[in-house]
Amino acid sequence: MTSKETRAITDLGTLKAFAHPLRVKLYRALYVARTATASQLADQVDEAVSLVSYHLRKLAEHGLIEEAERQGEDGRERWWRPASESLTVRHEDVKDAPEKLAAQGALTRILLEQRVDLYRRHLDESESWNDEWRSAGFESEYLPRLNASELAELQVELDTLIHKYQARGRAAEAAGDTQGRENVAIHLYGFPFRT
Repeated sequence: MTSKETRAITDLGTLKAFAHPLRVKLYRALYVARTATASQLADQVDEAVSLVSYHLRKLAEHGLIEEAERQGEDGRERWWRPASESLTVRHEDVKDAPEKLAAQGALTRILLEQRVDLYRRHLDESESWNDEWRSAGFESEYLPRLNASELAELQVELDTLIHKYQARGRAAEAAGDTQGRENVAIHLYGFPFRT
């Protein structure tokens, strides 16, 4: 069963294993689907099933995903699911080793590139969404003056708020309320900068 906890990635091996563009895509697709087979994920990422299976096994070796209960009639297919509710890589967990910091930097850049690609795709396809969805979407930039502890507090509050809506959506879907529900991406970055 998927753990409800956030998994902190702290070891170099897991950081390196996850810091691969296809593995990040596969993890995201699996996170959205909640359970899927290599064949289903291969269709989503437009890669060969054998390649996807290899990368799923690598994610599983590091405990990022796990086998899920088999669904459907074909007992030969392996079903996968995320092993935890979410993943995090915190600076305090990797700052003790330059190799960990480098792997975290590589992972962060892959995540950023893929998030930008996802948003670009949304912009390219925005006219395919109805007016209600186009009006509901948002893009904002805030430039508050904060100290480090206030920024950390803001992150915790935003995380709590988003988890509230995520739980509400999953509960509604579990109750059969699927009408009008779509996957929604929310990308937030909080970082200091100097002009």
